[in-house]
Amino acid sequence: MSYFSILLGIILVNNYVLAQFLGICPFLGVSKKLDSAVGMGVAVIFVMVLATAVTWPIQQLLNRFEIGYLQTIVFILVIAALVQFVEMALKKFIPSLHKALGVYLPLITTNCAVLGVCISNIDDGYTYLQSLVNSLGAGIGFLLAMVIFSGMRRKIEDNTDVPRAFQGVPITMTAAALLSLAFMGFGGLV
Repeated sequence: MSYFSILLGIILVNNYVLAQFLGICPFLGVSKKLDSAVGMGVAVIFVMVLATAVTWPIQQLLNRFEIGYLQTIVFILVIAALVQFVEMALKKFIPSLHKALGVYLPLITTNCAVLGVCISNIDDGYTYLQSLVNSLGAGIGFLLAMVIFSGMRRKIEDNTDVPRAFQGVPITMTAAALLSLAFMGFGGLV
């Protein structure tokens, strides 16, 4: 499988948020403002690629010692450590982004999309480089979904014609469903 088809497939066709419904919590929680959505998306890209770079070789070691059943526990610990590293780096070098992300940055630790991409790279039988490309694409797809949804939410907030029964969470969930349906149009592309 070519790297381009892996990248295009994971960004548009198998988008972790809109097609596989992983990482919904930060998708809904951080998408109110564009700058926070972009910051979260970039942080997720970084963590996904870094987590894959670390977990893929660890999985090879687990397989060598025939303890592959520890995969989930080990991957969760590695991802938690990486997120703490990213949080400390943001706090030191980009404090405004750290403050804007607030409580959502630690949510990357429990973001099932990060764990999901690490496990699916192994399950899909990707090589190390293919895994890195897949993780990069998954992160870019997450960022794309966040940015588009942030724009949709901004338009909804500016609209005063939303019926009272749909204001707040109902219209947000409806918009997310419509965005997911729009991405289903990419099915069969790759």
